[in-house]
This record gives sequence, structure tokens and C-alpha cells, in this order.
Amino acid sequence: MKYDFTPRGVCSRGIHVELDGNIIRSVRFDGGCSGNTQGVAALAIGMDAEEYIKRCKDIKCGFKSTSCPAQLAIAIQEALAKQG
Repeated sequence: MKYDFTPRGVCSRGIHVELDGNIIRSVRFDGGCSGNTQGVAALAIGMDAEEYIKRCKDIKCGFKSTSCPAQLAIAIQEALAKQG
């Protein structure tokens, strides 16, 4: 299942995630800090979605209340909910 998400409170403008059941198959960020978002995406691929959410949902970026990894966790939660 492919899911597009508009993050809030971060530099990236879009997150595109693909799930195969509970496994993260692909992640792509639009904008944001290129090296960081590429690294987050590369590490997430192949991971169990619930495990990613557990590990990354509370990560902060500097003084912001969220981060790109945390926004990806929200995107994955929403995708799982839509998947049923």
C-alpha cells in the first residue's frame, strides 16, 4: 500500500511511504535535510512498521516539537490505519 503524507512542523514538504503488510518497503521525503532524510528512509526500509513507530515517534529536531523521523512515524500510523 502506498501512502502520501503532508508533514507538519518540519522542513520536509511530503513523505511517501509504501507498506507491504506491516513491513516498510519504501520511503521518500520531499525536501528536508537531504542526508538525514535519505538516512532515515534507508534505515526504515525492511523494518516492521510498529517497531519503527516505537523507536522514532518521540524524536525531536533541535527546539522543534517533532522531526522528520517522528513525522514518518505518524505517516506510517495513518497508513496502517487505512490498511485496516
